[in-house]
Amino acid sequence: MAEPEMICGIEIHQQLDTKKLFCDCESHLCEEGHGSVYRRLRPTTSETGEIDRAALAQFQRNLGYRYQSVDGASCLVELDEEPPHGINSNAMETTLIFSEMMNARVVDEVHFMRKIVVDGSNTSGFQRTALVATDGEIDVNGKKISILSVCLEEDACRKVETTDAEITYRLDRLGIPLIEVATGPDIRTPEECMEVALRIGTLLRATKRVKRGIGTIREDLNISIPGGARIEIKGVQELRLLPLYVENEVNRQKMLLRIRDILQERSVKEVPFEPVDVTDIFKDCESKVIQGALKDKGKVIAVRLPGFSGVMNGDGGKLRLGAEMAQRARTKGVKGIFHSDELPNYGIEQRYVDSLREYLGMVNEHDAFVICAAKEKRAKDALEVAVERANIALKEVPEETRDPLPDGTSKYSRPLPGAARMYPETDVPPTEITRDRMSHIRENLPELPEEIEKRLVSQYGINAQQARQIVRQDNTDLFEKISNEYDLTAVAATTFLNIYGELEHDGIDISPLTDEKVMQAFGMLKDGRFAKEALPALLREMCAGTDAEKAIKKLGLEAVDSDEASKIIAQIVREREDFIRSKGGLAAIGPLMGPVMGALRGKIDGQKANELLSAEIKRLMGI
Repeated sequence: MAEPEMICGIEIHQQLDTKKLFCDCESHLCEEGHGSVYRRLRPTTSETGEIDRAALAQFQRNLGYRYQSVDGASCLVELDEEPPHGINSNAMETTLIFSEMMNARVVDEVHFMRKIVVDGSNTSGFQRTALVATDGEIDVNGKKISILSVCLEEDACRKVETTDAEITYRLDRLGIPLIEVATGPDIRTPEECMEVALRIGTLLRATKRVKRGIGTIREDLNISIPGGARIEIKGVQELRLLPLYVENEVNRQKMLLRIRDILQERSVKEVPFEPVDVTDIFKDCESKVIQGALKDKGKVIAVRLPGFSGVMNGDGGKLRLGAEMAQRARTKGVKGIFHSDELPNYGIEQRYVDSLREYLGMVNEHDAFVICAAKEKRAKDALEVAVERANIALKEVPEETRDPLPDGTSKYSRPLPGAARMYPETDVPPTEITRDRMSHIRENLPELPEEIEKRLVSQYGINAQQARQIVRQDNTDLFEKISNEYDLTAVAATTFLNIYGELEHDGIDISPLTDEKVMQAFGMLKDGRFAKEALPALLREMCAGTDAEKAIKKLGLEAVDSDEASKIIAQIVREREDFIRSKGGLAAIGPLMGPVMGALRGKIDGQKANELLSAEIKRLMGI
């Protein structure tokens, strides 16, 4: 069997709609935090006696952390000033239900572990997580996708501000229960990755026990290619961008393998870290970055990279080792680095490049250099990790954790964590999972998505494709509520399947369209406050944050009665009498509906407008 072009697995983290996992605080986000507690965190050894490499790398950034409290949504448990209380029973129950929906094998006893995390997102320096089930599977388009594990864990703090020296977090999100679902490395295409995430997300929502909205579900992607390495892209929130993140990571690893081959063909040897102070060469340089550093009593430090020319930003920008090096350098607190493949540029003229090459003794056409302008220690630290990254490029694609960027690419965050970050949690007693409890769960499982789809078709008369899309979009409850309370099934289906898509296509954020606001709009439609033709314009206006009442007034959509509509239509008919007569009368109805609906601006139903226009033309023609 041919080796696959890529291998991908996905981890999904879904917030549960309960109180917090280890206390009775509410689990919602707040606009404001109060006060702050300052902490510094350091890594500890695991039960194997090792220090995790990712935790060590984070500690070496030398950052401090501030934590804002939130009334009603944080307490001494979140501040790590009080031991955890009992496990939230609803969160555990939801995890067991979902595990059964995954056909996973639930453990006999749930034990919480501590996972070392020292990026400040947990006040304690660790995250509590527990394995609940293993060895499950789901069906995605006829293919079995293995589920390695289902875990119950606590969410992290929410980052609200970052400076060079410290990060400020808010405690409202810390402790919200999460289900973590990890698939096996069974995904083979970028598109399949999105389909798997869709299926898992749909099953999670089918429990009716999870939170909804932006930020309540996040995906981590684990991607590798033949000859490459496992890369984790952590915290993707936009489902539609999953294929793009996978595709870009595959291309990035292919690029790095090509760079490795080029360097090996050139017989490039490992570069020693030998920083050189070249401040005098650049003291008159007009580069804003360099001048800013020098005014701050910084220096310009350079390192020679024999054999690296053309691979840091060459082949029309297809070889970008320089970007990889710069991302590592920024973890040391500098704004960036300059390398010879991108110069002259950024205010650094050719004469400075020539002077530096001569000073460094660069005579080979493949020789390159990298420079950094900052305080001397910071500049040297940044260049040291940049050179380290250059040397890694001679051998392999490094394993690492990367942060997603809005354009579907990613940037370096830290080394990939290892097994050395786990140790037992001594403050949370084990939870026994009895046979009686699991029997009760199996007998009361929620509807599966495919069962919901069949019910929507039979109960509301929509077709199977419409039902599937409504379920995938997580609009089932709202669709049923509109259909049952207002008898507007067709309009609701059109709204979710067409209007929402058009708004998103135009780049409009539809998250302000909460269930309550949409129900308000449909209630006013049912009461005849505006015509259904005006619904797209109304929802577009509501996406700006206003409610239906204000949107109707702002857009002038208040419905008119038949008498007023007849007057407006009669005026249009009189103005176009010659056209109507040339068409023979009623044949003019179609062409005139546009001007009529434009004049009425969604103030009357289209069918009613057609009837009034037909009556007015008949009156004119004496029919």
